Amino acid sequence: MSVEVLASSPVVARNAYVIDDDRDIRVSLRMLLQEDGIEARPFLTANDFLEELDTLPPGPVLLDVRMPGMDGLSLLEALVERGVRWPVIMMTGHAEVPLAVKAMKLGAIDFLEKPFPHEELSALMARAFELLDEQSRDGGVGDARRRLERLTPRERQILAAVASGLSNKEIALQLDLSHRTVEMHRSRMMRRLGARRLSDVIALFATASMAR
Repeated sequence: MSVEVLASSPVVARNAYVIDDDRDIRVSLRMLLQEDGIEARPFLTANDFLEELDTLPPGPVLLDVRMPGMDGLSLLEALVERGVRWPVIMMTGHAEVPLAVKAMKLGAIDFLEKPFPHEELSALMARAFELLDEQSRDGGVGDARRRLERLTPRERQILAAVASGLSNKEIALQLDLSHRTVEMHRSRMMRRLGARRLSDVIALFATASMAR
């Protein structure tokens, strides 16, 4: 088990995640965040975090750029692909402008160069929790709509047909497509939405369709 169990601490309402292959960094960041009333759960690798992602409550992610195996940018891309919009703060041991630009384009809210002062970390975490609160207040509508915007026009047609209860065969007849083509578009549509089950797709469509 790569998630480290440190000394027990009081249960707090705010959760965050630290992903870094350097144990000293994980431990020190957890201690700093606990001072701010944040329960930070440390992970050794990006894959460890992804394996438990579905069971984790939403929270900001402090993510190291350079790690063995899947690096920080690859994990950020995986989160975007799955439709996970938790605030991500990238960390690096060196000033790397091209990486910072790419991370920001992928949705990271900031890029910290180690070592960074506690005050800077606290300010960024406060901003991250504000973003999470905004997502919670809109009931996920804004996030659902942003995810649907990734779809191609054809994938949107497939989504609307699926949400109306049509089978692949019925969709093929309606859109004058082959059954195999419908399956291909449907599979791509689900990947873009970060959905694993048909029920997830339907719920996402319903949320995005809520009146403004």
